Amino acid sequence: MLTRPLTIAVAIALCAANAHAADVAANAGPDATVALSAQTLDTVSVIGQGETRQVQRIGTVDKQVLPPGTSGQKILDRLPGVSVQSNDAFGANEESQSITLRGFDKSRLGYTLDGIPLGDNSYGNYNGLSIARALIAENLAGAELSQGIGSLGVASTSNLGGTIQYFSQDPSTEFGGRASVTVGDDNQRRGYLRVDTGDLNGFSAYVSGVHQDSDMWAAPYQNQTTRQFNAKAVWNVGDHRFGAFAATSRVSQANYAYLSKDMLRRGLGYDWNIYAPDWDRAVAAAYCAPGTYNAQKCAFSGGVNSIDDAYYQSRALRDDNLYSLDADLALGDTARLKLLGYHHENRGQGHWWAPGQPSYPGTAQALPISIRSTNYTINRQGITAALSWQWGIHELEAGLWYERNDHNVERNFYYITGPFLDDAYLNYPNRRLFDQDFDIRTRQFYVQDRMRFLDDRLTVDVGIKSPNTRMTANAKPGTEASYASGTLTAKESVLPQAGIGFKLSPNQELFASYSENIAAFVGGGSGGPLQVSPESFAASAGLEPEKSKTLEAGFRTFGEKYQASIAAYHVMFDNRLLSLNPCTSIEVGTRPECITRFINVGSVKSRGAELTFILKPVDGLQWYNALSWNKTTYEDNYTSGGAIVPVAGKITVDTPQRMASSEISWNRDGYFASLRAKYTGKRYYTYTNDQSVAGVTTFDAGVGYSFGPGLGLRDVKVSLNATNLTNKRYAGQLSSFAPTDPTGTRYAIHASAPRQVFMTVAAEF
Repeated sequence: MLTRPLTIAVAIALCAANAHAADVAANAGPDATVALSAQTLDTVSVIGQGETRQVQRIGTVDKQVLPPGTSGQKILDRLPGVSVQSNDAFGANEESQSITLRGFDKSRLGYTLDGIPLGDNSYGNYNGLSIARALIAENLAGAELSQGIGSLGVASTSNLGGTIQYFSQDPSTEFGGRASVTVGDDNQRRGYLRVDTGDLNGFSAYVSGVHQDSDMWAAPYQNQTTRQFNAKAVWNVGDHRFGAFAATSRVSQANYAYLSKDMLRRGLGYDWNIYAPDWDRAVAAAYCAPGTYNAQKCAFSGGVNSIDDAYYQSRALRDDNLYSLDADLALGDTARLKLLGYHHENRGQGHWWAPGQPSYPGTAQALPISIRSTNYTINRQGITAALSWQWGIHELEAGLWYERNDHNVERNFYYITGPFLDDAYLNYPNRRLFDQDFDIRTRQFYVQDRMRFLDDRLTVDVGIKSPNTRMTANAKPGTEASYASGTLTAKESVLPQAGIGFKLSPNQELFASYSENIAAFVGGGSGGPLQVSPESFAASAGLEPEKSKTLEAGFRTFGEKYQASIAAYHVMFDNRLLSLNPCTSIEVGTRPECITRFINVGSVKSRGAELTFILKPVDGLQWYNALSWNKTTYEDNYTSGGAIVPVAGKITVDTPQRMASSEISWNRDGYFASLRAKYTGKRYYTYTNDQSVAGVTTFDAGVGYSFGPGLGLRDVKVSLNATNLTNKRYAGQLSSFAPTDPTGTRYAIHASAPRQVFMTVAAEF
């Protein structure tokens, strides 16, 4: 149950502070920072005016350049310091989607939706779900990307490098609805419908749904399907606000093949994909695998020379149910208490038609392929609470987060007799490789204080948080492989954060902030120190959780027709974790410490600068620009296989040193148009920097016209969107990293999507 005695006791203690409180909303000046929500997103600065740390925001209008249905994560790609990659136009294919920020990958950032924790955004997620599954894209109000003091109250155990807070749209106060249909390349068909109740004596709600079908952009053009439902309700009672949210998602995604630089040199190209529907070709290649080798039947063809160049097919299935209840309560005239309770259930299955893993071995039905599935379940529930009040010059806030997560991951093999479309969940496996249950308990408490001096020209933020995540694994018996049972805890009594802001004039300000964060150990389907053998886990004793220290400072200026911000930062990331064997092949098996295990291999240093400039020369016209420079390097060599891996001073993998984005948008008299350009610099996929992928510039465009009311409708809108406008083919997501790849044979690349064009007809009624 969520109402544990500790939770109740802390909540009562928070409420007791009301005796000394004064109403923040009544006494704060016009520049006072308010808790960001869908209500306030459109009224605050895009670049964080008044904040003591670097902040960047996107709103509803920023979605126009991309087709309806685009993931909120992909929309963030225009922000400074952000690199978003995916091999589909909507940024929703989870095996190929990634985001990096200031040298941190997606699993080391924090994510929430309306305060609900979304986990660490990894593909084999064990503690959450992606924003694409949590929220229908048309219902996204906007997002805030921030670091430093702003992350204190964010419910995340992975936010070493920053936080992304997404916000869903509130219900409309007018009765009506919205409907849209999107069609486009690769048989894209997306239908969206939403109905709002309007205001009913302070109560309003909406229900909405999406059904989307499309084909892969590369042969064999397998079908991909998404079905989602969102409902949200808000009830305003006096000064109190109550809310409820429900989301369901059913996703079936065919996964694209991995590529290597060697494959591209051999002419297979960026459109190379899986073998399906050519079953005979897949079987012939599978007979070349070590586990099913047959000299008479082994055959590669069409430029393929390796068993890993292709496989028959692969698919990801994900089912999610997410629910929340929240309250924003006025405690008399003096303070506010925000409460949130949530529940998330997930079932997932990842399929791979594994060559070399035989079906029905030793029988007349024997085939050199079986289906491997990795199965996931998540059942988590939690609460957050935050009390804010003012005491003299102090704007105080204290809060807590508690979550219990029951997670299971298992890996199975299923025997097959021939090809079929694997777009359904598989049951009754023939082999089970491993099966682990995880009990994950998260507790986090924070307090922060905002003080204002010199007639509100000087703002000082100070605060601490105290996270504690305990992860216990229980390996079930009766599996082929022996996996660990045990417990790992990542905790810190005090993680300090501080920020300062100073107004040089009403339109110019300086800011600086410092923060420390730790990350929980990775668990479950994402791999980690507990998803190993008992011997490996025992040898990993003494692991330290990854930790970061971030210092940033900057300057903002605002005018009637422009906004600008520049920020510089220095980050130290300590206790980096890698799985490796420090011993030579001769020593393995002769010494107890010579076993592959997770090891803290040292530190990473990140330095950089970010510039944002927004020009609004005339009404309806905006020119957005962002530049970023980053140098993130490994600080320490490490030993693997008995040899020193010389990575000290090398650029970290998947970290472009230079990025630039520019977007010009126009909205006038019903017409709208946007053109976005994004340059992403060279990225390495080996720790020693002996292999990289080239930098690339891409373009996206959107145009449309809103006809206004007519035919009994409030508005009819037609839009046209083109992604990757110049049809540039390039290496998108980098999916696999290694110390070195001298021959370019590592399967590390997901190809970019080609140019795709979509048309949308939308109506409001």
